[in-house]
Amino acid sequence: MSKVLIVEDEPKLASLVADYLKAAGYEAHCIENGLEAVPWVKGHAPDLIVLDLMLPGRDGLEICKDVRSFSDVPIIMVTARVEEVDRLIGLESGADDYLCKPFSVRELVARVKALLRRPRAAASLKETGFAMDEARHEVTLDGKALELTPVEFRLLAALAAEPGRVLSRDRLLEKLYADHRVVTDRTVDAHVKNLRRKLETVRPGADLVRSIYGVGYRLEL
Repeated sequence: MSKVLIVEDEPKLASLVADYLKAAGYEAHCIENGLEAVPWVKGHAPDLIVLDLMLPGRDGLEICKDVRSFSDVPIIMVTARVEEVDRLIGLESGADDYLCKPFSVRELVARVKALLRRPRAAASLKETGFAMDEARHEVTLDGKALELTPVEFRLLAALAAEPGRVLSRDRLLEKLYADHRVVTDRTVDAHVKNLRRKLETVRPGADLVRSIYGVGYRLEL
């Protein structure tokens, strides 16, 4: 049973999230004070952390950076401060995902499930010569490092999370620009073109990001 740590100083919200996670088959543990989070992670090795940004003792960004110094455990950051979103989706925090309050607890559980599936997908992809470390923002193909922009990295991460599955342009746009800026679906095409060019420097002629006409894209390794 996967273990989820909930670091949240609103008792009612923490209890509600814990109840939903338990109903979904997870073990859930709640902590209210930020000072207790890192020692608990070191002592109990949770499989995922739901981490509030504003906490007594230590804030979520400090905790996230500290955890990243010794663990690649998936982290979902939660914030009530919309102006912090740009900082969270930037790679400085090390978080894997974020949600703004108020949020749907069902959506949070869905994101927990998606993140907990990701390591298994990544492990299988390694057999193809592909490896991605989201915490360190590193990608290698056949042992060679790829220099990707943040948007290209998020695009590849979205495709690699569900290898072989076609993702629509709209869904990829959600992954690329979490701030909901107004862009066209052709923006995805442009980023795919740049990503393909970089992948082909390692595997010339390989169509690793396959275009499915009228539908979207899928990763084929």
